[in-house]
Amino acid sequence: MKKILLAACALSLCTVGILNAQSLTSVTYSIAFPTGDVSDFVGKTSFRGISFDYHRLVQPNIGVGVSFAWNVFYQEKGYDTYTVDNASLSGKQWRYSNHVPMFASVNYYLKPGEQINPFVGMGIGTIYSRRNTDMNLYTIRQEAWNFGLQPTIGFLYRGSDETSVHVSARYNYGFKAGSELQEAQSYISLNLGFTFGRM
Repeated sequence: MKKILLAACALSLCTVGILNAQSLTSVTYSIAFPTGDVSDFVGKTSFRGISFDYHRLVQPNIGVGVSFAWNVFYQEKGYDTYTVDNASLSGKQWRYSNHVPMFASVNYYLKPGEQINPFVGMGIGTIYSRRNTDMNLYTIRQEAWNFGLQPTIGFLYRGSDETSVHVSARYNYGFKAGSELQEAQSYISLNLGFTFGRM
C-alpha cells in the first residue's frame, strides 16, 4: 500500500506542469485527530498522513473531482491484561489503525481569482480501514470498507499565478459496515500543503 500511495503522489507531482488552467491539484501533509470508535482504540493524534486531490473546474467557482488520503494512528499500551474476543492475554500492546478515504468530491470556491479563496466541499465514497493489534507473538487484524462522507472547509492562499498554499479541515466519517469493524470509523484531519493550477 505504501508503494501505491507513493507512486500516486510522485505521478501527481510529475504531471503538475502539464495540467491545464481549468484544474486544481493539491498535495498536502495531513494531521489527524481520532473520534468515536477510532479514538476508543487509539487515543493519540496521528502525524502520519498525506492527501491528494484533483478537481476540474466546471464553473469558475465549482470544482468536481476526486480525493484520496492515508492516515495512520499508532499507540503503545502498557503492560496489562487485555480481553479480546472472549480471550484474556497479559502483556504490552501496539495498536495501529490505518484509514484510506477515497471520495468523489465537489468544492465550492467563494472568491475565485482573489489572493485568499475560501472553499467548502463534500465528498462521497468509501473509507478502507485496517486495525492491527500486536501483542506478544500475536497479531489481530480487523478490516472494513465503509461507505463514507467527507465535509471539508478550507482556503487557498495564492502565492503565484499557478501555486497556492492549501489549508483545510475535513471530517472523515465511515458508516457502520462489515463483520470485523462493525462500528463507524471517523476522524478529523487538518491538511497543509500546496495546490497547483490557475483559477
